[in-house]
Amino acid sequence: MTRSKLRQTLGWSYVALFLVPHVPGIAGTPWERLATDVYEYLKDMALVFVTVVATVLAGIYQRRQSFLAALKDEWREIVDAKSKLYAFTRRDTPSHEDYLEAFLAISATLDNMRTVYANVGETESMIGIYPFAPLHDMRRALQTLDPTKAKAITADDRRLARDAILQSFYALRENFLEELDLEPPDRPLLAWGGRRHKKTGAPDWARERQSTERRDTDAASPPDPRIDAFLHDLYEKEHTTEKPWRNLANGPLRGKQPEHPGAASGNPDGPIT
Repeated sequence: MTRSKLRQTLGWSYVALFLVPHVPGIAGTPWERLATDVYEYLKDMALVFVTVVATVLAGIYQRRQSFLAALKDEWREIVDAKSKLYAFTRRDTPSHEDYLEAFLAISATLDNMRTVYANVGETESMIGIYPFAPLHDMRRALQTLDPTKAKAITADDRRLARDAILQSFYALRENFLEELDLEPPDRPLLAWGGRRHKKTGAPDWARERQSTERRDTDAASPPDPRIDAFLHDLYEKEHTTEKPWRNLANGPLRGKQPEHPGAASGNPDGPIT
């Protein structure tokens, strides 16, 4: 169920719920008595009526959720097909098997669209128009690179097909995802070259809990001296080694860049936090 269909269905539901006893323009006519009788009937059958309405609304929202799930699955297939088409156009000497893999991906995407949307203008006697033409543009662009064709395919041919595929994909993305009601994140990261703001460490209560759990573990199960010493050394080494990029939180490093501090200690990556 698309968003517009959902709104239309809910709109008629609200009209039926709130305007039955007060339909404008029927005062003093036989229709007023009919509306009043309907209202009295609904009031007497309120429990049953509410149950039926709740069931209907639950079904409506269930259809909406199923539609959104199918739409997301279709979008994942579109992205996967686009990636395979792009990869094919980047190969200097693609094989016929490579072409078949890309073609089957875009072909499956085209057909699976019919589980999400019907054709625009489709009737019992006419096929209608495919709802997202850029997918067929992507298919046609790929077909110009069929290795079985007699014509020699050049790098310029692959570049032209690649540009056409990407242009079609970007055009499709603008319209296809609009149905998902996507919103911007509450806490986006918009600046390039982002760095973390938090510093290494934990509050005293967390450290105390860690120590308590350690003592309880030792009391319940005496440690193996070899393994315990081995893991202790690894823990201390990791948590006393600072990653150089953490210093950037307070401004760029000045002067000569220091050697990675984990290199000398045998831990090239630094502590994991």
